[in-house]
Amino acid sequence: MGAGEARNVVVGISGASGVVYGVRLLGHLRRLGVTSHLVMTRSAEVTLAHELPLKVSDVRALADATHRIDDIGASISSGSFRTLGMIVAPCSIRSLGEIASGPYLVAPPT
Repeated sequence: MGAGEARNVVVGISGASGVVYGVRLLGHLRRLGVTSHLVMTRSAEVTLAHELPLKVSDVRALADATHRIDDIGASISSGSFRTLGMIVAPCSIRSLGEIASGPYLVAPPT
């Protein structure tokens, strides 16, 4: 990416234990001036309530943009969306395997 181009990172927060990693990542990206695009699974929202004293709205407020897990029309769903990459945190080994092999046609289970 050249100078002046958007610096986007997609952050996926899954329902695995360790939701704090995704939350901290959003804070670090903001401090670095990197635009964050957040996607949270429904399981992540439940896990958040058990692991941190934050609400889903608090986590969403840390991101520059948020996208629903089922929104196939989201800007980040397009192959032309310019991004530095995507980080899934936390990410279980099962989720990593499913991402790598791509068995889901729409979205991974929540």
